[in-house]
Amino acid sequence: MTVEHCIDLRCHPSTRPEAVRAIQVLVRRSASAELQMTFRLDGDIPRIWIPSPGLPRIATQLWHHTCFEAFIAVEGQPAYHEFNFAPSGEWAVYAFCGYRNGGPLANEMMRPHVAVRSTGSRLELDTLVRLDVLSAIHPHASLRIGLSAVIEACDGLSYWALRHPADQADFHDADGFALLLEPPGPEW
Repeated sequence: MTVEHCIDLRCHPSTRPEAVRAIQVLVRRSASAELQMTFRLDGDIPRIWIPSPGLPRIATQLWHHTCFEAFIAVEGQPAYHEFNFAPSGEWAVYAFCGYRNGGPLANEMMRPHVAVRSTGSRLELDTLVRLDVLSAIHPHASLRIGLSAVIEACDGLSYWALRHPADQADFHDADGFALLLEPPGPEW
């Protein structure tokens, strides 16, 4: 069985992008410990800075440019992982034992699969994260998910998330991990 959600991200009120109309995320969690996400950005794509495709590799500070993010926490636990996915194929994973208390993981085993499609009005980034590489608990636990995006356009950076609990954009705020994903039943 697969659990599926389609969610709209909201722009933080401190930024007003003209080049982005909407960002939507399709999230699928399978019984085979996979978390699939498709980020769909609708807008004036030529006005958005999109890193050129390259070889998949670990990179740092991807959030300074167009980047999509997922925050994954076991329900009721302060620890969480942050995944950054750039349209270039670059990626990063961070582990935190509490609010912003942690750092990067340079582990190729955690490499997400990333695929990108783009037209003049839509950018789609598909990614797949293996939950079983996070821990033995993640595939079977209820998860709190935060989804977000930083978009760099000709009119500046804009910050998008499921929920913005603070006056400043802060994707690490656990109150922004607004999607509860229950473990799916077995696939037949």
